[in-house]
Amino acid sequence: MSSSSSQCPVDHVPPSTSSTPTACPVDHTSHKKSENEACPVDHSAGSTWSRLFASPAAPAPSVPLSKEREVSSIPKPQDGKWVYPSEAQFFTAMERKNHNPKAVDMKTIVPIHNAVNERAWAEIMKWEAGRGGEACGGVQLVNFKGKPSERSPKAKLRTLFGYAPPFDRHDWVVDRCGTRMRYVIDFYTGHNPNALGGNLSFFLDVRPALDNWEGAKMRFERFWSRWLK
Repeated sequence: MSSSSSQCPVDHVPPSTSSTPTACPVDHTSHKKSENEACPVDHSAGSTWSRLFASPAAPAPSVPLSKEREVSSIPKPQDGKWVYPSEAQFFTAMERKNHNPKAVDMKTIVPIHNAVNERAWAEIMKWEAGRGGEACGGVQLVNFKGKPSERSPKAKLRTLFGYAPPFDRHDWVVDRCGTRMRYVIDFYTGHNPNALGGNLSFFLDVRPALDNWEGAKMRFERFWSRWLK
């Protein structure tokens, strides 16, 4: 998700803690949208996500696409919440980017897209719990950026030990009463017969970036509480 207040916080091209979503292929660069139309996910790289849920190359039935939009639980800086794109908006955006979308797939892709964003925000809120954000009305999502081609240091280290690399990466910046914190989110895929969206499941590795002392302190405290106590 290049960042912009008119974009949505998950990048949609190219998978901390388990989740079952997809990316939002809505293009927010060619058509400027008002804030209440924005989806909290970056749509600059939707092709990877769309490939994960691509239907077989068989004729797909034509189905009506809903124009209803779901309001997320993710607060914006100027009051209100981020709003997810509708099935019709998803389809139009993917079509505009030549991803060969099928209308029938939108019934699966849109709920998964929304679910992954909600999961990512829930993980960020676990990190932010008890750190003072409640004093000014709560932590807010300021901006976000998709970096599918840039592996985080942790992802690079995992691949050296034989783990599969993430299929996507996002950076989300939140505001905690004037303090800006950047979070890195690596998206991994797995296989789970009970997972939403067929046999695909998702794992999100969410953690504060080591941009400042606060991020380093948060990471150390989490490590200490989990492994050294």
